[in-house]
Amino acid sequence: MQSASRKAEKRHAVTPGRGRSREAGVTLIELLVVVTIIALFASLVGPRLFRQVGRARATAARAQISSFQTALGIYKLDTSRFPTTEHGLEALRTQPEEEKRWDGPYLPQEIPLDPWGNEYVYQFPGEHGDEPDIISLGSDGRRGGEEEDADIVSWSTR
Repeated sequence: MQSASRKAEKRHAVTPGRGRSREAGVTLIELLVVVTIIALFASLVGPRLFRQVGRARATAARAQISSFQTALGIYKLDTSRFPTTEHGLEALRTQPEEEKRWDGPYLPQEIPLDPWGNEYVYQFPGEHGDEPDIISLGSDGRRGGEEEDADIVSWSTR
């Protein structure tokens, strides 16, 4: 015969799928409140976050241009001149036919695109001093522009 305590345990045992209280679930109103709070947070933080992405891309373009300038300096030490506009930055990876004293490659990997997916503009002789001009055309891919569309250039540290 079963004891009284065992009978009480059987009466209060919860069968799977049954006996759940109403407080265990999330109501539609609670869910809507949470979604609204998340949407408000995203609308406040989102624009600031995207502004930082633009600044990060400009910083990355400046770093890549600086890397090109360093490699071009080594190229000039070896060959006594900078690559022509026709040879471009590719001369840092592939030896131009007429360059006998080339001792590259001067960059460890292929010439990257700028952070917006455009090719860098290389010009030598440059219009801004004795060194080549290297330009990232910014997010719009065209010369000029402001803010994120502004060109990132080798002759300016802004």
